[in-house]
Amino acid sequence: MAEEVVIAESSEPVPLFNSALETGVRAVVILDAVHPRAFDLAHLTWCDHLVVHTSDIDGPESLHPDIPQRTGELLVRRRLVEEGIKLMRRLHMIEAEVGDRGIAYRASEDASAFVEALRSEYSNELKERAAWLASFLTKRSDSDLAGLIADRIGRWAVEFQGEAGNPGTT
Repeated sequence: MAEEVVIAESSEPVPLFNSALETGVRAVVILDAVHPRAFDLAHLTWCDHLVVHTSDIDGPESLHPDIPQRTGELLVRRRLVEEGIKLMRRLHMIEAEVGDRGIAYRASEDASAFVEALRSEYSNELKERAAWLASFLTKRSDSDLAGLIADRIGRWAVEFQGEAGNPGTT
């Protein structure tokens, strides 16, 4: 399987894994699954982690391997998710809303068609996990989710993101 793509106007390889493209696609899939809800950056970062590590929250088998010391993932993941959101906003897959609680992101009208077009085995499994996660999230408040992240991933990861107990969903 290819691990990088070379863009025509640049000789620099673009990584496919742990990239803005990968996290951007996951953000679109997640936001499409929870539509019409909107999430802020911290909440999307948590969801990006949870959608690939669903077994951490007693969900389906995780898409990504369960490696030790995953707590540091959120610290790296936040920047990647932010870059992914920017990319998907440029592609009109994600819309930003500014409200009383800050900036929140929602799937655009074009997102569902994009998500439906994703047909690989990984994409299908990602969509299944995102649907499961959307259902999981509807049963929990924002503070419950922050508590879950703190218990399962680490309080310092929640506090580092500056959103403890207030992920700002709408």
